[in-house]
Amino acid sequence: MAPDAQTPNVVGCYLDSAVAVVSLLRDPAVAAAWDQPSALAEFSVRGLAGHLARQVVVTGELLAAEQPAGECVSLLEHYGRSRWVGASLDDESNVMARRGGEAAAADGADGLVRHTESALAELRAALPAEPAGRRVRPPGGSWLLTLPDFLVTRLVEFVVHADDLAVSVGIPGPAMPPEATDTVLVLLTRVAAQRHGPIPVLRALSRAERAPATIAAF
Repeated sequence: MAPDAQTPNVVGCYLDSAVAVVSLLRDPAVAAAWDQPSALAEFSVRGLAGHLARQVVVTGELLAAEQPAGECVSLLEHYGRSRWVGASLDDESNVMARRGGEAAAADGADGLVRHTESALAELRAALPAEPAGRRVRPPGGSWLLTLPDFLVTRLVEFVVHADDLAVSVGIPGPAMPPEATDTVLVLLTRVAAQRHGPIPVLRALSRAERAPATIAAF
């Protein structure tokens, strides 16, 4: 799969994954642990839930904005440019992510679920009507992505942070569509190879005795 190749129906994959995310946010265990620390350093459970929900809401916000002009970059270039990749916890990009999550969760667990469900309902109508060449500016970026590529970046957020949130509240993670996890695994492998080099990634996946300490994509 090429770095920018997507699932055959990335819109459907995104919407199905968003349904799984809403199901997780609705789980009583999330509300019960709302004010506790999460499994992510410096993130509360509510902040992490808010950050996860934002990956649904922000898509609608970008579609409602005027389409920006300019050339789009590849997914690998997007992650290569993103300031938060490899940044410290106190970097402005990570601080803003935590603040955004807290703000999204300000109305409590029930309010967050209602807002996310509403955003998802609007996306069900809006996304299928958008052309594949639609351009969007990712949050915090000065560059552009095609809409399908942007949706893949949200799949990464869904899959990774749904696991984070489930671990934080002690429940199994939601069942994501296989196409979503496959897409995310391929992309993360390519980002990791770009960051560390292909041989360390190859060794980590095939030779435990020569595996490096980390091949983390981010």
